Amino acid sequence: MTLADDKTNFRIIEAAMFLVWAAIIGPASGIAVSALGKNTTRILDSLLDGYDKSLRPGFGGPPMTVDINIYVTSMGPVSERDMVYSMDCYFRQSWIDTRLSFDGPLAKVTLNNLMLEKIWKPDTYFWNGRDSYLHTITTPNKFIRISKDGRIYYSMRLTLKASCPMHLETFPMDTQSCPLKLGSYGYSTSDVIYQWQWGEEKSINREPGLHLSQFELVNTPAATTVDQMKRGNFTFLVANFILKRHMGYFLINVYVPCIMLVIISWVGFWINREATADRIALGITTVLTMAFLSIDNRTDLPKVSYSTALDWFIAMCFAFVLASIMEFAGVHFFTKFGSGEVNHTSDDESKEAEDSDDGEVFYPSNSSEPATALDFETGKQNGDTKISIELNTEGSKLLSKPRRDNCCSRFMYCLKGSGKYKNMASKVGINSASRIDQLARIFFPLVFAVINIIYWNSYLSGDEQGTMNHV
Repeated sequence: MTLADDKTNFRIIEAAMFLVWAAIIGPASGIAVSALGKNTTRILDSLLDGYDKSLRPGFGGPPMTVDINIYVTSMGPVSERDMVYSMDCYFRQSWIDTRLSFDGPLAKVTLNNLMLEKIWKPDTYFWNGRDSYLHTITTPNKFIRISKDGRIYYSMRLTLKASCPMHLETFPMDTQSCPLKLGSYGYSTSDVIYQWQWGEEKSINREPGLHLSQFELVNTPAATTVDQMKRGNFTFLVANFILKRHMGYFLINVYVPCIMLVIISWVGFWINREATADRIALGITTVLTMAFLSIDNRTDLPKVSYSTALDWFIAMCFAFVLASIMEFAGVHFFTKFGSGEVNHTSDDESKEAEDSDDGEVFYPSNSSEPATALDFETGKQNGDTKISIELNTEGSKLLSKPRRDNCCSRFMYCLKGSGKYKNMASKVGINSASRIDQLARIFFPLVFAVINIIYWNSYLSGDEQGTMNHV
């Protein structure tokens, strides 16, 4: 016989031994499993004989204890407008019902939700709950497990929506404490007492990596309270979810745009005071944009009777933008001379003026005769027209016929960067920078920076202190 034949014979023998083992052991194992199932069914049926689910365990005796623990799988959204929050969690209750204790081969028996309809359950409700519901896809997400000593473990998957009273004075640098209050709806402390299963520090757990879009879940402290009502005293368990808001969204969409609008409003300080339309248009545009940001910011907030930190910041920026317009009103009223505009003369008039002895012919305001310059003479370049102002012996203002500079002269002045050409008439204040504008260029940014330092320091330090108090 060859080696291949030996291997083939060995496999045949091995297969035959397996079939013999299956024929002997298989039926015995199936019989054992079947017997265990029948025994368990018989035990459960015997437990429910004479069982009254309308009476709590130990009725007439000392109060029973219901242990609670919560496992949070996801959280959000959190609505400031409605002051509510929602979360998905596994809500677990445990209590002892000695009427369901049994003797058998199994230490624990896990049953489906049909068994729940036949036994007593705590009437737990959420005191500040709103639109909460039990998940039922694909079947009701709940189960029950009974131990030999009668301890019942009841778990269900819920989506909870609860009210969260918020204090928005420091919004959007706020830290909120959203409570979840639960207890018995009908049983007072003389019948049922609720307690956290593993203590107040460890009975609320959450999914690792739990993340919210606008908040950070800082901590989940718990507490136990006893509330006095007309029907007696009732125990309540309170779970607090400490939520610290992320500021990134508001920095990008509110704070930075407001600061940029304020800076844009300062551009008017570098625009000549004669450009009235330009400066007013710039001021009105920034004011209207600030008003739009203020209204848009309020759409997602409740109509509270106090101002938030964001409201104060927008109001501060609005005040600076409005002050820029008021600053120009002061410049226009106190320092501007005339309209700042001069009519151009014809070429014949310019030529006649250039043929005069000094290039300029002056006429008194009440005479057609040329006058003599006495006190001062100054020129102003407005476009391409030059003006001379004189005083006659009687103090009357004299205005010469304008003289037009040719294009080559103006181009040479531009190449030279002549300050004298640019500020030719600064002595009389026509088409020149106002002293008020020069001061505003320094005063407005300095005051805005100081106020911002005070604002951010006060609110951020207060937010850190509030977070520590909640934790």
